[in-house]
Amino acid sequence: MHGLIESSRSSGAIGLIAVDRGNLARVARKLGQDAERWIAASGFRGDPGSFCLVPDAQGHAQCVFVGISRRDDIFALAALPQRLPAGKYRIDASGIALDAQCAALGWGLAAYQFARYRRAVREPARLVVDRATARAVLPRLEAIYRVRNLVNTPTQDMGPAELAAEVRQLAKAHGAKYRDWVGPQLLKANFPTIHAVGRASHREPRLIELRWGKARDPHLVLVGKGVCFDTGGLDLKTSDGMRWMKKDMGGAAHAIALAGLIMQAKLPVRLSLLVPAVENAIGGNAYRPGEVIRTRAGITVEVDNTDAEGRLVLCDALAYASEQKPDLIIDFATLTGAARVALGPELPALFANRDDLAAAVLRSGQSEQDALWRMPLWQPYAAMLDSRIADIGNAGSSRQAGAITAALYLQRFVPETQAWMHVDQYAWNDADRPGRPHGGEAQGLRAFFAWLNRRYAPRPDDAGA
Repeated sequence: MHGLIESSRSSGAIGLIAVDRGNLARVARKLGQDAERWIAASGFRGDPGSFCLVPDAQGHAQCVFVGISRRDDIFALAALPQRLPAGKYRIDASGIALDAQCAALGWGLAAYQFARYRRAVREPARLVVDRATARAVLPRLEAIYRVRNLVNTPTQDMGPAELAAEVRQLAKAHGAKYRDWVGPQLLKANFPTIHAVGRASHREPRLIELRWGKARDPHLVLVGKGVCFDTGGLDLKTSDGMRWMKKDMGGAAHAIALAGLIMQAKLPVRLSLLVPAVENAIGGNAYRPGEVIRTRAGITVEVDNTDAEGRLVLCDALAYASEQKPDLIIDFATLTGAARVALGPELPALFANRDDLAAAVLRSGQSEQDALWRMPLWQPYAAMLDSRIADIGNAGSSRQAGAITAALYLQRFVPETQAWMHVDQYAWNDADRPGRPHGGEAQGLRAFFAWLNRRYAPRPDDAGA
């Protein structure tokens, strides 16, 4: 349940009055002395994230005072859905005027609960919104919920075949074309690195493809890393490093959700979605350190580390995408711990081979409160990937600049003439915060969707975006 009710009438809904320390006394005064005394006795001071239920003369909730810091903050009301009594609420204009879409989006994000394996802890409080707000917010909420649900689902129920079923269902819903290459078909179709990474699992690796749109429209390719579980392979992860590796298909979840948003919005693009889906497992036929793989692009890769598998499955998909000479390629991947060391868990690392595209996406991230941070494709570091027996190594010996060298590896499979962006993301919340529960998280999704809307459906005031 997303916690929103679309209605043109809010009768019976309890008003939410946004205040801060500066206007609390003035707004409370309008409700009368009884309300003033109640608020004072409760200790409510208008601090961000706090709230105070104000009763009427019969003891029923009359309104709720909510402390905020900024009227356009997406998470201004995010503390409320899981803490207020179940029921209907509305934004009351007698307080600080809130941005309706921001407030509704944050409310919906905070109402999320992953309830596939147990009952929801409680029913969230619901916010009444008008039709225009619902139409603007609900598709984005559903896309974010899709990312969260896919990432939160354990690998037992979200392996390569289940990820393929998700894309197949999405294709059916939007009249798109679907196909995939599974197991030995990958070798016949020349996707050797995807096969190599996934061949040791009892669940066959596959490359999933969705196609949608008109041939005359600009071709946009989304690629998502779909490593449904990552043991590290023969370069085995530690137990704590492996604990949350169900989330290593977070890039695929983002690409799938973004594709859904694009098709639902009917953007004038010819869309391709590519998801290389594998489990990086251990077995007698697991790929080994020191092996050399000839990739789809003809570039030979020496395997320095089997735990650097994400770039291997992506490189064949990127080569395939580049063969089609699209207008733009965007790949999403939970690729490196080094990006988290550099930027922490909340900031996805953005790499791009076009400055104007990177700048536009960063601006979109700021306006959507869905930030990314640009990292450099620093070419001198490419030497860290040198191999003595192959064209390139998949990891190299140095621990330095790990996110950059991973991006440089991927860049080898994208022609210089091809516009391309790479997002190295965490796709996870390590702790519970209002609107951002522990578990799978969408990062950069809203920023990219807003930017793609401007890029492919430009309005006169968006020239140059």
